[in-house]
Amino acid sequence: MDQDIALYLKPGRFIDSDNPRVIEFALGRAGDGGDRERAMRLYYAVRDSIAYDPYRIEPVAESFRGGRTLETGYGWCVTKAALLAAAARAVGIPARIGFADVRNHLTSPRLREWMGGADVFAYHGFCELRIDGSWVKATPAFDKALCVRANVAPLEFDGLHDSLFQQFDASGRRHMEYLTMRGVFADVPFEQIVADWRVLYPKVFASLQDTASDFSDELEKP
Repeated sequence: MDQDIALYLKPGRFIDSDNPRVIEFALGRAGDGGDRERAMRLYYAVRDSIAYDPYRIEPVAESFRGGRTLETGYGWCVTKAALLAAAARAVGIPARIGFADVRNHLTSPRLREWMGGADVFAYHGFCELRIDGSWVKATPAFDKALCVRANVAPLEFDGLHDSLFQQFDASGRRHMEYLTMRGVFADVPFEQIVADWRVLYPKVFASLQDTASDFSDELEKP
């Protein structure tokens, strides 16, 4: 096997594919079949069984691990992507994590205020899976129930085409805009992310002690 591909099968600090809980989850959800079919099942399992909640971001290493996200039952784009990558590696599918800066045109007023007025999310995380010789992007961040409440079609994944956030919601409003691709990594660059976030979102770090809330209540309705 190519050494570069082998790197994306090894357990990482955050993409913890050797975590017994992740292994059990991956084996139970992937099922039989080829890599494409198993990757699709894992994608939907992570997308919909882990609730999306950006208010519970903690700048500590433990909270960025895929296994921790599985344990708590909630996460956000980076941690859900780490979990998907870990689950994929656990069943022998090469996986890595990618990052982009995105502008969410439908950010709720409260989330925008919490982020100090910003509507650009630096280090939005997604997963890349190696399927039939090609890297395919998968974004399991927004669970189906959340998308229904937000009037945004859930992102689908067929194992053949990149699954990235939609530019528009179901009502035709601008939704997500990709601004900068930061690249792909064998594991989550935790220290760099936190260092940059402290500069970009100082208000978030000042208020992390009071973050427990139901994100679904903050969705902007059409």
